[in-house]
Amino acid sequence: MKQIGITGGIGSGKSTVCKVFEALNIPVFYADDAGKFLLNNSPELIEKVKTYFGDDIYSSNQLNRQKLAQIVFNDSQKLLMLNSFVHPAVANFYEEWLSAQNAPYILKEAAILFESGSYKSLEKIIYVKAPEELRISRVMKRDNVTRTEVLKRINQQWSDTKKESLSDFFIDNSELKLLIPQVIQIHKTISQ
Repeated sequence: MKQIGITGGIGSGKSTVCKVFEALNIPVFYADDAGKFLLNNSPELIEKVKTYFGDDIYSSNQLNRQKLAQIVFNDSQKLLMLNSFVHPAVANFYEEWLSAQNAPYILKEAAILFESGSYKSLEKIIYVKAPEELRISRVMKRDNVTRTEVLKRINQQWSDTKKESLSDFFIDNSELKLLIPQVIQIHKTISQ
Protein backbone atom coordinates (compact mmCIF):
# COMPACT_ATOMS: atom_id res chain seq x y z
CA MET A 1 0.00 0.00 0.00
CA LYS A 2 1.38 3.38 -0.98
CA GLN A 3 1.92 5.89 1.81
CA ILE A 4 1.40 9.46 0.63
CA GLY A 5 2.00 12.58 2.69
CA ILE A 6 -0.14 15.69 2.58
CA THR A 7 1.01 18.94 4.11
CA GLY A 8 0.91 22.70 3.78
CA GLY A 9 1.30 25.74 5.95
CA ILE A 10 -1.09 26.43 8.79
CA GLY A 11 -4.45 27.54 7.39
CA SER A 12 -3.74 26.25 3.89
CA GLY A 13 -6.79 23.98 3.95
CA LYS A 14 -5.19 20.55 4.33
CA SER A 15 -8.19 19.17 6.23
CA THR A 16 -10.62 20.36 3.56
CA VAL A 17 -8.54 18.67 0.86
CA CYS A 18 -8.33 15.49 2.94
CA LYS A 19 -12.14 15.36 3.20
CA VAL A 20 -12.28 15.19 -0.60
CA PHE A 21 -9.83 12.26 -0.60
CA GLU A 22 -11.93 10.57 2.09
CA ALA A 23 -14.98 10.94 -0.18
CA LEU A 24 -12.94 8.89 -2.70
CA ASN A 25 -12.55 6.18 0.00
CA ILE A 26 -8.93 7.00 0.75
CA PRO A 27 -8.06 6.60 4.46
CA VAL A 28 -6.46 9.66 6.03
CA PHE A 29 -4.31 9.68 9.15
CA TYR A 30 -4.47 13.12 10.78
CA ALA A 31 -1.18 13.42 12.66
CA ASP A 32 -2.13 16.66 14.44
CA ASP A 33 -5.40 15.14 15.67
CA ALA A 34 -3.53 12.01 16.79
CA GLY A 35 -1.12 14.21 18.73
CA LYS A 36 -3.98 16.04 20.44
CA PHE A 37 -5.66 12.73 21.27
CA LEU A 38 -2.47 11.23 22.70
CA LEU A 39 -1.69 14.34 24.76
CA ASN A 40 -4.96 13.70 26.61
CA ASN A 41 -5.05 9.89 26.55
CA SER A 42 -1.52 8.42 26.63
CA PRO A 43 -0.43 8.07 30.27
CA GLU A 44 3.23 7.88 29.21
CA LEU A 45 3.03 11.04 27.11
CA ILE A 46 1.00 12.91 29.74
CA GLU A 47 3.65 12.07 32.35
CA LYS A 48 6.47 13.39 30.13
CA VAL A 49 4.60 16.64 29.45
CA LYS A 50 3.77 17.15 33.14
CA THR A 51 7.34 16.44 34.18
CA TYR A 52 8.74 18.99 31.74
CA PHE A 53 6.02 21.69 31.74
CA GLY A 54 4.58 21.20 35.25
CA ASP A 55 1.45 19.46 36.54
CA ASP A 56 -0.62 22.63 36.08
CA ILE A 57 -0.37 22.27 32.27
CA TYR A 58 -3.29 19.84 32.76
CA SER A 59 -6.58 20.74 34.37
CA SER A 60 -9.19 18.05 35.14
CA ASN A 61 -7.08 15.57 33.13
CA GLN A 62 -7.26 17.76 30.01
CA LEU A 63 -4.28 19.53 28.50
CA ASN A 64 -4.53 23.31 28.65
CA ARG A 65 -3.67 23.73 24.96
CA GLN A 66 -3.81 27.51 25.06
CA LYS A 67 -1.33 27.67 27.93
CA LEU A 68 0.98 25.17 26.24
CA ALA A 69 0.82 27.11 22.95
CA GLN A 70 1.75 30.32 24.78
CA ILE A 71 4.83 28.56 26.17
CA VAL A 72 6.09 26.70 23.11
CA PHE A 73 5.41 29.33 20.47
CA ASN A 74 7.47 31.80 22.50
CA ASP A 75 10.39 29.44 23.20
CA SER A 76 11.79 27.34 20.36
CA GLN A 77 13.70 25.05 22.76
CA LYS A 78 10.51 24.17 24.60
CA LEU A 79 8.75 23.54 21.28
CA LEU A 80 11.56 21.17 20.28
CA MET A 81 11.22 19.36 23.61
CA LEU A 82 7.44 19.00 23.21
CA ASN A 83 7.92 17.67 19.69
CA SER A 84 10.51 15.17 20.97
CA PHE A 85 7.78 13.75 23.24
CA VAL A 86 4.87 13.88 20.80
CA HIS A 87 6.42 12.76 17.49
CA PRO A 88 7.49 9.25 18.60
CA ALA A 89 4.08 8.66 20.20
CA VAL A 90 2.30 9.75 17.00
CA ALA A 91 4.64 7.59 14.88
CA ASN A 92 3.73 4.49 16.92
CA PHE A 93 0.04 5.37 16.74
CA TYR A 94 0.37 5.77 12.94
CA GLU A 95 1.97 2.32 12.55
CA GLU A 96 -0.93 0.72 14.45
CA TRP A 97 -3.46 2.64 12.31
CA LEU A 98 -1.63 1.75 9.08
CA SER A 99 -1.72 -1.98 9.80
CA ALA A 100 -5.53 -1.82 9.91
CA GLN A 101 -5.95 -0.12 6.51
CA ASN A 102 -6.91 -1.71 3.21
CA ALA A 103 -6.81 0.74 0.28
CA PRO A 104 -4.70 1.41 -2.82
CA TYR A 105 -2.97 4.16 -0.83
CA ILE A 106 -3.34 6.14 2.38
CA LEU A 107 -2.72 9.78 3.21
CA LYS A 108 -0.73 10.94 6.21
CA GLU A 109 -1.73 14.55 6.91
CA ALA A 110 0.59 16.66 9.04
CA ALA A 111 1.32 20.38 9.28
CA ILE A 112 4.96 19.66 10.12
CA LEU A 113 5.50 16.62 7.90
CA PHE A 114 8.89 17.95 6.77
CA GLU A 115 9.98 19.50 10.07
CA SER A 116 9.34 16.23 11.92
CA GLY A 117 11.24 14.18 9.33
CA SER A 118 8.30 11.81 8.83
CA TYR A 119 8.15 12.69 5.12
CA LYS A 120 11.22 10.48 4.57
CA SER A 121 9.17 7.29 4.94
CA LEU A 122 6.50 8.38 2.45
CA GLU A 123 6.46 7.69 -1.30
CA LYS A 124 5.04 11.00 -2.50
CA ILE A 125 4.07 14.34 -0.95
CA ILE A 126 1.06 16.50 -1.77
CA TYR A 127 1.49 20.15 -0.88
CA VAL A 128 -1.58 22.32 -0.29
CA LYS A 129 -0.87 25.99 -0.85
CA ALA A 130 -2.72 29.23 -0.27
CA PRO A 131 -1.60 32.85 0.01
CA GLU A 132 -0.27 33.78 3.44
CA GLU A 133 -2.86 36.51 4.08
CA LEU A 134 -5.70 34.08 3.35
CA ARG A 135 -4.09 31.49 5.65
CA ILE A 136 -3.73 34.06 8.44
CA SER A 137 -7.38 35.10 8.20
CA ARG A 138 -8.54 31.46 8.16
CA VAL A 139 -6.57 30.60 11.31
CA MET A 140 -7.62 33.77 13.14
CA LYS A 141 -11.25 32.91 12.46
CA ARG A 142 -10.92 29.15 13.12
CA ASP A 143 -8.86 29.36 16.34
CA ASN A 144 -10.04 32.76 17.59
CA VAL A 145 -6.44 33.99 17.87
CA THR A 146 -4.65 37.20 16.96
CA ARG A 147 -2.66 37.86 13.82
CA THR A 148 0.52 37.96 15.94
CA GLU A 149 -0.23 34.49 17.35
CA VAL A 150 -0.76 33.09 13.84
CA LEU A 151 2.49 34.65 12.61
CA LYS A 152 4.37 33.05 15.52
CA ARG A 153 3.05 29.66 14.42
CA ILE A 154 3.90 30.32 10.77
CA ASN A 155 7.43 31.31 11.75
CA GLN A 156 7.92 27.97 13.51
CA GLN A 157 7.31 26.11 10.23
CA TRP A 158 9.58 25.72 7.23
CA SER A 159 9.12 28.21 4.40
CA ASP A 160 6.67 27.42 1.61
CA THR A 161 9.56 27.46 -0.88
CA LYS A 162 11.48 24.81 1.06
CA LYS A 163 8.39 22.59 1.43
CA GLU A 164 7.44 22.97 -2.23
CA SER A 165 10.91 21.88 -3.34
CA LEU A 166 10.40 18.54 -1.57
CA SER A 167 6.82 17.97 -2.79
CA ASP A 168 5.55 15.93 -5.75
CA PHE A 169 1.99 17.25 -6.20
CA PHE A 170 0.45 20.66 -5.57
CA ILE A 171 -3.08 21.75 -4.76
CA ASP A 172 -3.98 25.42 -5.09
CA ASN A 173 -6.41 26.23 -2.28
CA SER A 174 -6.46 29.98 -2.86
CA GLU A 175 -10.23 29.86 -3.54
CA LEU A 176 -9.46 30.83 -7.16
CA LYS A 177 -9.34 27.22 -8.43
CA LEU A 178 -11.78 24.38 -7.87
CA LEU A 179 -10.45 21.84 -5.37
CA ILE A 180 -12.26 18.68 -6.45
CA PRO A 181 -10.81 18.47 -9.99
CA GLN A 182 -7.30 18.98 -8.58
CA VAL A 183 -7.80 16.19 -6.04
CA ILE A 184 -9.32 13.81 -8.62
CA GLN A 185 -6.35 14.33 -10.96
CA ILE A 186 -3.84 13.54 -8.18
CA HIS A 187 -5.98 10.58 -7.06
CA LYS A 188 -5.91 9.12 -10.58
CA THR A 189 -2.15 9.56 -10.87
CA ILE A 190 -1.41 7.95 -7.49
CA SER A 191 -3.88 5.10 -8.09
CA GLN A 192 -2.12 3.98 -11.32
